[in-house]
Amino acid sequence: MAERSTAAVDVADNSGDQPLAADAAKATADGVDTQNGRAADEPMPEKDGERRSAAPAAAPELHSGHKLARRYRLEECVTRLDGFSSWRAMDEKLRRAVGVHLLPADHPRARTVLAAARSSALLGDPRFVQVLDAVEENDLVYVVHEWLPDATELTAVLADGTLEPHEAYQLVSQVSQAMAAAHREGLAHLRLTPSAILRTSTGQYRIRGLAVNAALRGITSDTPQRADTEAIGALLYAALTQRWPYENDAYGLRGLPKGVGLLAPDQVRAGVHRGLGELAMRALANDGATASRQEPACTTPEELAKAVAAMPRIRPPEPAFTAPPEYQHTTYQQGSYGRPAPVGMPTTKIAAPVPPPPPLQSRTGRALKWGVAALLIAALGLGSWQLADALLDHGKQNNSETTQPQQQGPAPEKKELAAVPIKDAKEFAPDGTPQNAADVGKTYDGDASSYWRTKSFSDGPKIVIKPGVGIIYDLGSEQEVSEASIGLRHPGDHTTLTLYAVDSMSPSLKSATDAKKKIAGTTTKDNGAKLTTDKPVRTRYVLLWITEMPYAGYDDYSGAGYKQGITDVKFKG
Repeated sequence: MAERSTAAVDVADNSGDQPLAADAAKATADGVDTQNGRAADEPMPEKDGERRSAAPAAAPELHSGHKLARRYRLEECVTRLDGFSSWRAMDEKLRRAVGVHLLPADHPRARTVLAAARSSALLGDPRFVQVLDAVEENDLVYVVHEWLPDATELTAVLADGTLEPHEAYQLVSQVSQAMAAAHREGLAHLRLTPSAILRTSTGQYRIRGLAVNAALRGITSDTPQRADTEAIGALLYAALTQRWPYENDAYGLRGLPKGVGLLAPDQVRAGVHRGLGELAMRALANDGATASRQEPACTTPEELAKAVAAMPRIRPPEPAFTAPPEYQHTTYQQGSYGRPAPVGMPTTKIAAPVPPPPPLQSRTGRALKWGVAALLIAALGLGSWQLADALLDHGKQNNSETTQPQQQGPAPEKKELAAVPIKDAKEFAPDGTPQNAADVGKTYDGDASSYWRTKSFSDGPKIVIKPGVGIIYDLGSEQEVSEASIGLRHPGDHTTLTLYAVDSMSPSLKSATDAKKKIAGTTTKDNGAKLTTDKPVRTRYVLLWITEMPYAGYDDYSGAGYKQGITDVKFKG
């Protein structure tokens, strides 16, 4: 049985099909199976490509419990359509849930599906649901892919209402960037529907079915980049308005009124973010212009991603403040001045305080009082005399043995540190293999939820295959640096960080990590570190250098291993 590496074989191997990029342009999309136990297969608008004639071959007659390659046990059929079926299955070797597409080996689209699955696996981008296996065996062709049980389809998310602007911004930003990367490798999608977009528990969006589902349905397009761009625009439109931007209802969303054409999002729902609404129109409108700004159309995912990046960043909403509960007095504190009991509530009667005993009024009582008072006065006088005598003796002794120290002046006030803004940053990779150069700006954008990440290493915690990984920050001009706070994505034993004052954005490794240029260093187990120096260091460029990293489990972008991410960097001086 082929493992994941099987998916990386040459697509044209004995298939008789066209080369990889050519087939990839024809075969696209996902959203066949669902993570929520129901089929989400609905018709796409006519712009999404042309469908080939329906396949005459019937879907394989399999049942729950059937096992493929003595490994993948079928558990639930979620789609049966057009001669193929899709299942939720269990990988008994790795003990994890997977998805499986099945069709007969003599199906007219079987070879195209295999080619599409293998080309998708070659991309290896974690923003897409990964193809794990693509096999022809025993008159069957099956494609195995990831199954994300903790992810939610965008269809279900939109059923609860529109997305707030920051969430819609994240959706269009992440999906457009992912599809731009796919198109650079010659792959298209053509079925970017709400059921093809999954939102994970960490707020990241992942796309399923790249190349595979369009191949299953025989969907093609002469302009795949334009088709995918309009599909992303439709997703953004639906996220802002909870309406599908075509006349037909689809994916649990109502369509637009018939005969009125494409309405701007703010004409469908009040309060729509203007910049995002115009962005949706630029991706959707055939003439590529909005009524308000006449911006050019976005005809490729790359152009759309650049338009998103050019927008002012939309910050996440401030957390809602919950007022503390009103302070409740105790019964004793309320007394007779407490608040009146609510109507219908039983009242508790408070016992009247016992009056103190009457004072001594007789002649004997008065004599007793005067006697006690006289004794107290005598005792106080005697005690005061003894205390004064002891203090005088102690003072004489101190004067004879020591001299009075001179009074010191007030301590100098400590200078309060000021924030040093970061003007630019660049990943420092002296070996020529950067970790994630495109996301360096996320380490100082003020958003703690965004981050730059390293790759996942099998050896650690010390980085073995290279001297370290890091980022160089440009402060714009020479500044005094006294303190740095570093936000980390992965806590654990242990992260070793060092700050160096370097002379440029592209120094040599030897000069950059010279011990004489060290500002400060630390090792931490927490999800943040604070580095301080005894004396301010004056420099324009600061290198944040990581040489050891903790072990962390699988996440949306990398497998388990020794890795780290930087969420927020701030300097003070």
